[in-house]
Amino acid sequence: MDIDEQVAQLMQGTEYGDEALKQAMTDELRQRLIEAQQEGRPLRVYCGYDPRTTDLHLGHTITMRKLRQFQDFGHEVTFLIGTYTSLIGDPSDKDQLRPQLTPEEVERNARTYAEQAYKILDREKTIIRYNAEWLSKLTFADLIRLASNFTLQQFLTRENFKLRWEKGDAIYLHETFYALMQGYDAYALRADVQVGGTDQLFNIVTAARKVMTFLGVKPNIAIIMGILPGTDGVVRMSKSLGNHIPILAEPEDMYGKVMSIPDHAMGAYFRLVTRWTPQQIAELEAGMAEGRLHPRDVKMKLAREIVSIFHSEEAALRAEQAFVRIFQQRDLPSDMPTYALQPGQSVLDVLEASKLVKSRSEGRRLVLQHGVRLDGETLSDPNQPFPHPGVLQVGKRQFLRVVQS
Repeated sequence: MDIDEQVAQLMQGTEYGDEALKQAMTDELRQRLIEAQQEGRPLRVYCGYDPRTTDLHLGHTITMRKLRQFQDFGHEVTFLIGTYTSLIGDPSDKDQLRPQLTPEEVERNARTYAEQAYKILDREKTIIRYNAEWLSKLTFADLIRLASNFTLQQFLTRENFKLRWEKGDAIYLHETFYALMQGYDAYALRADVQVGGTDQLFNIVTAARKVMTFLGVKPNIAIIMGILPGTDGVVRMSKSLGNHIPILAEPEDMYGKVMSIPDHAMGAYFRLVTRWTPQQIAELEAGMAEGRLHPRDVKMKLAREIVSIFHSEEAALRAEQAFVRIFQQRDLPSDMPTYALQPGQSVLDVLEASKLVKSRSEGRRLVLQHGVRLDGETLSDPNQPFPHPGVLQVGKRQFLRVVQS
């Protein structure tokens, strides 16, 4: 691809909340690519990940997908594990204090991050760094110098801090250190480009660029990615909300979860988690808008693409065949047990009474994680009255024919 084509693909899926800022970053990226080409070097690109959990879902992979695009264009990518920033926890997208992790918890989680990232990133081309390498060596005098670039007003006007201030909730001083630490990461890596989500706008555009300029190097370019909605198509993907798609999910489960997203959310998935180019996405969206392509068929194409990324094309094909067999052709197990629905029973009541789950808490968790379906339709409320007789499915392999008593 030429530079303009690279810029178009690298800016795909970005959101800045301000068109002027987006245009400025686009122009800077183009100019930096031209300079790097003239100098005969790749761009230095990175994204930082705080290992506060061991389980990654599709929402976590958006920035990894963008890093992979840079790799495919021949640029140098660093996967930075925040072994030091994790000790604080990023307050950017939280309206309450994050619990602080111990160094042991951070190290344990960090060991799993890189291996999961290699499902997207090229193992041979990815540089792994840990920010304790330089942050642990900063002195108190260094912190004073960095902090002199910021005002308290800049932090207190950030939406999450402002909300806590107005509610009278505590805002701890150490939380303001996070942006400074992230800014120093960019300086330590001499990054040309930093990738992050919209919750990182302040940390990258304000803090990192200011710190790098203060320390005498060219500021990095912010590639700010949109946030992926969960399987409900509305709220940000989150394990705690049960609307997530784990990247370690089995192919059939991953395929089925993608097929459960609403049609209106497909565009976000196209741009944020696939390998498709802007031209390919435009063709799919035009086809649906003109009625040439059925949304169901496009969603199946999307599900195949996502499963292929994390498993293989063969696994995606098998998952699709299983989905078609069970949900479209209704090829259900012949020895399916039967349960007589009792008046007034809820979804949770049926799950427990039929022994499809071991406990009510397990049943509630499965429903909230979108693991329970009735005639192929996902049930989302464990306490709702059981909708109607039909085939109840729990997970991938448990089926129950519910009949009227």
